[in-house]
Amino acid sequence: MSKTALIIVDIQNDYFENGGLELVNPIEASKNAGRVLEHFRNENLPLVHVQHLSAEKESPVFAVGSEGVKIHENVQPLEGEKLVQKYYPNSFRETDLLQYLKDKNVTDLVITGMMTHMCIDATTRAAFDLGFKCTVISDACATRDLEIDGKTVAADDVHHAFLAALAFAYGVIMTTEKFLSKNNF
Repeated sequence: MSKTALIIVDIQNDYFENGGLELVNPIEASKNAGRVLEHFRNENLPLVHVQHLSAEKESPVFAVGSEGVKIHENVQPLEGEKLVQKYYPNSFRETDLLQYLKDKNVTDLVITGMMTHMCIDATTRAAFDLGFKCTVISDACATRDLEIDGKTVAADDVHHAFLAALAFAYGVIMTTEKFLSKNNF
């Protein structure tokens, strides 16, 4: 029998207005992630908050002890909820996330968070490679404009390109509304 867990990746203050690495539409994404979080809490299903930390003491973003590193108020962990701290885009790398999920007999993951092109992509691909069935909630993720070779790629294009790549082989992509209306677990 399958068991589903929620992974909320890096919804931290540095990604919001006045943060060190502001994304496009982080409030909307965080509110949608909050709705999914509330569903998991109500169903008493496993959930994990992931927090990115900078390994550099003088880092302008995700510095330990800073306001920017804190998890955003829209998805604040409650006492007793699992928190995984990481230093790499892949939430499984050098963390206890895999062991925690195994201990809970989790087979399926619902993934939300920031940034779509980095930590959501890396975490989803790693989860799939570890044998998990993945669902990414598209409107509960956010990213930013990127630049390459003097060309700016709009955040919306970055977001949809990475989600399309994940949908090709690594998981199911759906909106918050569709996920909450399915309610099949």
